[in-house]
Amino acid sequence: MTILIVLICLAMLAIIVVQISRVRELSAAIRGEDQAARRRTDRNGVGFLAFLIAFLVLTIGSALYYRDSIIGYGPWDSASEHGGLIDSMINQTLFFTGIVFVATHIALFYFAYKYRETARKKAAYISHDNKLEIIWTAIPTVVMTYLVVGGLDTWNQVTADVPEFINEQPAQIGVNYNEIEATGYQFAWDIRYPGADHLLGTKNFRLISSSNSLGQDWEDTKNHDDFIASEIVLPVNVPVRVRITSKDVLHDFYMPHFTVKMDAVPGMPTYFVFTPIITTDSMRNRLRNEPAYQVPYDETDPEAGMRWELFNFELACAELCGTGHFSMKKIVRIVEQAEYDDWRKEQQSTYLASVRNTDEDPFKGRPVQVELDLQRRTLVSNLTNAVSAVDSADLVVRLDNVTFETASAALLPVSSFELENVVGVLQQNPTMMFEIVAHTDNVGDSGTNRILSQSRAQAVADYLRKKGIPASRISNVRGYGDSKPVGDNLTEEGRAQNRRTELVVVPARPIGATTQEL
Repeated sequence: MTILIVLICLAMLAIIVVQISRVRELSAAIRGEDQAARRRTDRNGVGFLAFLIAFLVLTIGSALYYRDSIIGYGPWDSASEHGGLIDSMINQTLFFTGIVFVATHIALFYFAYKYRETARKKAAYISHDNKLEIIWTAIPTVVMTYLVVGGLDTWNQVTADVPEFINEQPAQIGVNYNEIEATGYQFAWDIRYPGADHLLGTKNFRLISSSNSLGQDWEDTKNHDDFIASEIVLPVNVPVRVRITSKDVLHDFYMPHFTVKMDAVPGMPTYFVFTPIITTDSMRNRLRNEPAYQVPYDETDPEAGMRWELFNFELACAELCGTGHFSMKKIVRIVEQAEYDDWRKEQQSTYLASVRNTDEDPFKGRPVQVELDLQRRTLVSNLTNAVSAVDSADLVVRLDNVTFETASAALLPVSSFELENVVGVLQQNPTMMFEIVAHTDNVGDSGTNRILSQSRAQAVADYLRKKGIPASRISNVRGYGDSKPVGDNLTEEGRAQNRRTELVVVPARPIGATTQEL
């Protein structure tokens, strides 16, 4: 009985609430409040319509205004081979999503205006429309399938490793593609290049120290010719595989002009393969015709040059890796193959520059191949230049790595590497005539030094004859003792410079003489 009474009370309470609401509506109608509400709704509808127009005009207008500043538009065609694929994918996505964006905002705000409350309109309730459901499900499905399938195809091409064949030739590192390594840390990049072997040496994070920032394992001979560059220099139209690593936090290898972006994750090496298709100089010439780049690079320094003249491709970090994040910018230069080869020849390996024969060198006191190769290249270059010399001073080639026992004419074993290189060059130039000259420092008696230097020059001549070089090609063997110093005999360094052996090329005709004079 009690429950029944409670239910009756609740029902009566609901009836009272409904009646009160109706009374309030009638009272509001009598006072004109419903008309005020309609006026407010009308103003809101007009405001929505104005916002729709302003929003679309500003959105589309700003996109057109900043078009030339956006990578991929204006003069900014992608500078990499794969960049066109990504730009095309972005353009297709922008086309379809742009249509949806504009149509959705028109529908949203225009409908708010058109269907605002008025005295003559009454809302209709539609619970379901199969045709409408099919349309707005089928069309997005078809479009999204097209975009996703096309995007996956582009993604697979862009993120692929070096192909098995390049230009119908088997892919060979250093022949038809290059490999470098980028290591990010707070707050810079270390860019490591392989040397003449085109192979990057192994690393071990346990070996990282103040003198070995990358933890290179010097027992791995592949590390001996690797070098760290202050900028990224790459040849145009040659694929490059970039190993990407990090020493501390998450960084991002970002080269916007080349449409390259890959995370640098501590403990998880990644990579990216791309092919530059335009040199830095060509890009500058393209920008030369752009009004936005025909202005001073620095308005406070008119002598700095024009903006297009100082343009450079860049590497940056696209992660907020710390307060010094901005300083991770590095210059990227794209050059012709010949310029790239010349640049590589100017670089010195980290091992030879700062590790060789130190306590960190596991090969201390022993010959290493990279050093021998460098000696050979230097000697070959000097002898080749001497053959075609136009100045008598260039005829003299110093044999820096030919050494003797102290106060003796006995060649040290390490000299054989240098002398074998001499033999190789002489065999390739069978008509070259030459002299062998030796010098000493001023320690000891001058007469004794002259005899010692003559004996040393003779020891070199004997070595060459044993290796098959005819004695007739050796025009003279001379020892000058300490009579022709090139360094200060008061210092150990100067005396070391004076203890030298030289090969002097005998020109086929007198230096400076013309054919008519001969």
